[in-house]
Amino acid sequence: MYELYYWPTIQGRGEFVRLALEEAAAPYRDVARESGRGAGVASLLHFLQGRATEQPPFAPPFLRAGRLIVGQTANILQFLGSRHALAPNSESGRLWTHELQLTIADLVAEVHDTHHPIAVSQYYEDQKKEARRKAADFLKNRMPKYLGYFEKILGSKRSGDRYLLGAKLTYADLSLFQIVAGLTYAFPNTMERAARKYRHIFALHARIQQRPRIAAYLKSPRRIPFNEDGIFRHYPELENTSRVK
Repeated sequence: MYELYYWPTIQGRGEFVRLALEEAAAPYRDVARESGRGAGVASLLHFLQGRATEQPPFAPPFLRAGRLIVGQTANILQFLGSRHALAPNSESGRLWTHELQLTIADLVAEVHDTHHPIAVSQYYEDQKKEARRKAADFLKNRMPKYLGYFEKILGSKRSGDRYLLGAKLTYADLSLFQIVAGLTYAFPNTMERAARKYRHIFALHARIQQRPRIAAYLKSPRRIPFNEDGIFRHYPELENTSRVK
């Protein structure tokens, strides 16, 4: 039984880990969403304050597997990938999957900065002017660069290869699915236009959405709805003046 520690009311970076656990049918507890002794946010903070391990994680998400504590989203996924057939067996394949996940992590950070370009400690309302400028640049320049990169990888595959590394799903595919879902929530008009340009990425999103375990998860209460407290936030004013190239 894995124990996932992440904030209980948002998808955030923890959702990338949840998707991998759900696809793998791996038993896990979403600890901070539970109540009672040894659960809730207090349990999460217990680890962050260094009272539970000599190697405390910097921030959630982190995963507990027996006595092992694994932090950082990409690191957790690399750990789960080798355990649950969500990464290739070869060293080169594992490194390539990890590289793709780190690129996705860079994209996630830039998405976050569209609504918090000045300081995480300040409210969005305190930096709306700067957020509009940041979001405009992100949608015009940065998002097309990232999506174009993954579109090129998917478009270069042989007939029958349906995923980033070929015929077999990896955790990087699940993370790219979450990217499309999150961007579609945050910037629906922009992503509606993007769907015509990045056909392979959106086809990947549709395939993963139909996978039985993922489909069941998306319909379950375990899937926290997108909201304006997470990474992907929908503020209509942030895409009014932006266009995808």
